Amino acid sequence: MGTRATDNRFEFTRERIEAAPPPQAGQRFYWDRTRPGLGLRVTAAGARAFVFEGKLGRQTVRVTIGPASMPIRSAKDKRGAPLVTSADSEAARLAGLMAQGVDPRREYRDRLAAQEEKNEQERAARLRERVSGLVAWAEYCEAHKPDEAAPREGRDRKKQRGVWNERTHRETVAYASAGGAPRRRGPGKTAPGPLHDLLDRPLARIEADAVLAWVKKNRRTRQTTAQLGFRLLSAFISWCVQHPEYKGIVQADACRHRDMTAALGAPRRKDDCLTKQQLPAWFSAVRGLASPVALAYLQALLLTGARREEVASLRWHDVDFRWNTLTLRDKTEGERTIPLTPYVASLLQALPRRNAWVFSSPRGKDGRLVEPRIPHNRACTVAGIEGLTLHGLRRSFTTLSEWTGAPSGAVAQIQGHAPSGTQEQRYKRRPLDLLAVWSERIEAWMLAEAGIHFDANATAPGGLQVIKGGAAKVA
Repeated sequence: MGTRATDNRFEFTRERIEAAPPPQAGQRFYWDRTRPGLGLRVTAAGARAFVFEGKLGRQTVRVTIGPASMPIRSAKDKRGAPLVTSADSEAARLAGLMAQGVDPRREYRDRLAAQEEKNEQERAARLRERVSGLVAWAEYCEAHKPDEAAPREGRDRKKQRGVWNERTHRETVAYASAGGAPRRRGPGKTAPGPLHDLLDRPLARIEADAVLAWVKKNRRTRQTTAQLGFRLLSAFISWCVQHPEYKGIVQADACRHRDMTAALGAPRRKDDCLTKQQLPAWFSAVRGLASPVALAYLQALLLTGARREEVASLRWHDVDFRWNTLTLRDKTEGERTIPLTPYVASLLQALPRRNAWVFSSPRGKDGRLVEPRIPHNRACTVAGIEGLTLHGLRRSFTTLSEWTGAPSGAVAQIQGHAPSGTQEQRYKRRPLDLLAVWSERIEAWMLAEAGIHFDANATAPGGLQVIKGGAAKVA
């Protein structure tokens, strides 16, 4: 500690502070006559700083106030509070703390921690404004991306909760795409995804009012798109709430506006379905398509009752012509095996084997049939059937199977629906050969109603017939 010699104590002014001589070595202290405890520390190198020294119990405590360049004293307002922080006012504050038994060193550490916390909050606020909804959406899609390298049995959705199938991942990514890519068919470029504009803002600003405005805007022109987009967005927000990086940024109630239900409206339930009377016209139009892949795909879609992507993603190793089975990628169970009926088998045997896909396409990006709606819509126009979708063919299988007396549980098992009722869930276990009985009966009934005379011994309808010796000839 410095000594308090007479030459070390004077009234602090700017001139005297700058003129205070430094020591030969170490440091020297000078003390203010007007403010007890206020000092000036000068080092041998010439560095100058204000300090405060006082007694806390029996202990002498000295703390640094700030550089000597800070104001020595400042004017006061009407209530006596200093207008700016000065060495004099800070010394008075520290003296008051010590009079109350507060260690100014601890108070300084607490103040430093509070300032650091404030700085962290400001950094987090800046981060909130920088993190885009599109960035979080891309990470969300990547976290649920299916592992193509994993074997099929490893992709069972019961074993990998939260992992999407390929189509779900592709469609979710597309809903927030920026667009601008060349169209696969025709000139021009693709439009931005429905959610792109909403997600192209800071994640913290995707709030309930913004989501409601998006729903109202899209519902006017495309209600189904708005409803699906809202469900995708709601799942995305729930994921962000649980994600350690985004849970402090995302608005957890972004999809919980009180007017959201009214804005979305009731979902439109589709009831498109083939009737028995329409079967001849539909089969005739489909069998008249120029593409053998498209006509085989559409007929197989109806006669198996499977989902459109389950049939489109069939590979040749999924088809067993020896045991007459098809292994489909099921969106709920991972995969399921269904009977391969004679007519469907003949359709598949007649297809060209260009690659690993059963329904291949030289123009397809992945080498397979991607968009079968175009040939199907063309066939429906020829047949005079309006509003029939590809999923309507799956609905038609369920409805038309009742004409054959097939048990609803067997039909549901063929189609990959979850069993309903205690008996179906716990007691009935239909083996594949029993399902084949009903699958073949349903197929035979549809073909008979369509007026198609099919020889079950032929390997291709109207094409090859089996002859002795295992060879084949054109009929």
